[in-house]
Amino acid sequence: MQTHASPSAAASPHSAPAPLSKAMVRRIVFSSSVGNALEWFDFLVYGYFATIIAKQFFPMQDEWLSTLLAIATFGISFLMRPLGAVVLGVYGDRKGRKAALTLAIALMMVGTFTMAVMPPYASIGIAAPILILLARLVQGFAVGGEFGSATAFMVEHSASRRGYYASWQFASQGLAAITAAAFGSLLTAWMPPAQLNDWGWRLPFVFGLLVGPVGYYIRSHLDETPEFLALREAREAASARSTANAEKDASFASQWVNLLLAVGIVAQSTVGVYVLQLYMPMYAVKQLHMPAAASFGVVVLNGGLQFLLSPVMGALSDRIGRIRIMLTTSILMGTLIYPMFALLQSHPTVGWLLVLQGTAGLFKAAYSGPMPALMSEIFPTQVRSTGLSIGYSIGVTIFGGFAPTIVETFIHLTGDKLAPSYYVLIAALLSGLSLVVVAWRMRRVRLTRGVQMA
Repeated sequence: MQTHASPSAAASPHSAPAPLSKAMVRRIVFSSSVGNALEWFDFLVYGYFATIIAKQFFPMQDEWLSTLLAIATFGISFLMRPLGAVVLGVYGDRKGRKAALTLAIALMMVGTFTMAVMPPYASIGIAAPILILLARLVQGFAVGGEFGSATAFMVEHSASRRGYYASWQFASQGLAAITAAAFGSLLTAWMPPAQLNDWGWRLPFVFGLLVGPVGYYIRSHLDETPEFLALREAREAASARSTANAEKDASFASQWVNLLLAVGIVAQSTVGVYVLQLYMPMYAVKQLHMPAAASFGVVVLNGGLQFLLSPVMGALSDRIGRIRIMLTTSILMGTLIYPMFALLQSHPTVGWLLVLQGTAGLFKAAYSGPMPALMSEIFPTQVRSTGLSIGYSIGVTIFGGFAPTIVETFIHLTGDKLAPSYYVLIAALLSGLSLVVVAWRMRRVRLTRGVQMA
């Protein structure tokens, strides 16, 4: 059985690096989180403007079917995530975290560029939706390896502050949600509908396209992590001694239990994004008949809490434990999500939407802030990038990518507007169970170690 906090393959001076300067910490955090922020900004903007994108690229006589095709195209890109996770995860474990991060953000910009410049269906016909789909597939491939490589890069700079460093993965998502929702709210409120439908919806993608090259430049000038350098030295030494079994215990084939647990842990976090951030503006407008600008504005509260509190929760997890915080959040989410949606349906006002989104943002930060560090500690250094990438990508693909499609279809077929709460509840239960199993396995490892040392 694999241990909870797997050490590096070999002892090395690199495994105990000197304390990092504040400037270096800022550089590590920004370079690792910018790709994640760009990914979520692009995806959230696509979701927010799905109705307009449907008319531009997927025109159908049935408006609901047109919108569903646009959302499904968004979801199909998630099918490429596991493939990207395998390819870029293995690449990151063999060539380095820096190499994988640089390649990922370069590929990611393809999708953003396509959305910014692609002519509509009226201009180039069937080529428009096909090219949009291909671009989303390329981006899905790229982001499949983004989370694992970026998280590994963060946590491998400091064993004592892993929770804080890795929490910026989700703080950056909160910042992306704020920025995307701000674009959605401002453009919807200030632009005439004709201009918004014609070209205004492209402006957020142009903004994202400007951020990408900055992230690429910074990532291409990074230094590799101390833990990976130590691992590379150990590999070279092992190769020189012809010890073919040096990394036998860290082969990825032995990590299937940890992989399943990682997928379960991801469920609550990803549903919190795709249902409670991405889908909620559409839900508020279509099902609750709220103003579009107000529904976008309320998401800013959710994203703002995630941005501000994720690092706080990550740092707190370094002191009191990650599972303690995350499991408490799963229990609270599972208990409160149905009553909150029931109240919102009974009182479809901006005030109650604020209550729901504020609570969801708090829970999202408390759960997701410690999550990347916990996931990184499940896998040993030798396969950390691969394990993180595959576990996260499968979790997001299963529970997140098609969440808006599933919820929207369920509401359409049954008329039950409480469908989002059912989906969130299932995810909270699954993640809570996964955390209990991880805690049990960690306890068993500690007891085994104690017996061996005695």
